[in-house]
Amino acid sequence: MQQTIICMKWGDRYPSDYVNSLWSMIRRNSKRDTRLVCYTDNAEGVDPAVACYPIPELVLPERVRNKPWRKIGLWRPQLEGISGDVLFMDLDVVITGSIDEFFDYAPDATFCVIENWTQPGSKIGNTSVYRFRVGSHPYLYENLARDPESILAAFPNSQTYISRSIKEMRYWPAAWCVSFKHSLLPRWPLNFFLTTPLPAGTKVVCFTGKPDPDEARDGRWPAQWYKKIYKHVRPTPWIREHWR
Repeated sequence: MQQTIICMKWGDRYPSDYVNSLWSMIRRNSKRDTRLVCYTDNAEGVDPAVACYPIPELVLPERVRNKPWRKIGLWRPQLEGISGDVLFMDLDVVITGSIDEFFDYAPDATFCVIENWTQPGSKIGNTSVYRFRVGSHPYLYENLARDPESILAAFPNSQTYISRSIKEMRYWPAAWCVSFKHSLLPRWPLNFFLTTPLPAGTKVVCFTGKPDPDEARDGRWPAQWYKKIYKHVRPTPWIREHWR
């Protein structure tokens, strides 16, 4: 049976190379028949082997239209091109191990997600990598579409909205998905002297905010000059090995 992984790309934050790198990593780290579906507003430059569809419609206030709230459109009752249990991955992830187990884990669960690294024990999921059953929780989409201002006032971001509102949530094993910045990067001032390690058993490394994978790979951390006192990363060779 074919496995389906989906991603989203809009605007100019991430170029098509990020989609193509994700597709390349998926192929290297899965032994099963797996496809990638990309919901995007611009498919130019995306590998023809990736199935591209328009971003699911969701009318949002202008101030958040291009923020992660847009991903809530994936909770519509139906989605073009996919059905059943699918795995979502953000574009700014680096796959470092087998991903087939994401489809095997807790097979009856309709939503599996990372426990947010910065809020342990708070029942907040990080939606960089999650598996969901298409159409299983349409109220997440419907409530936001019906009254976006009330939802935006009540929740600081989309993953908190999902976590506080969804009727079922299971976490991945903690070792599977780690944060480059919050889990791996040596604490200040050791980040000036030590290369960020990659623990055995890691399947996906997530890059929330800055640095992006290419920046961490090359030892660059774009930041205002006064923040460079602590925002520093040494070149990270294992990113070059996996993110391609």
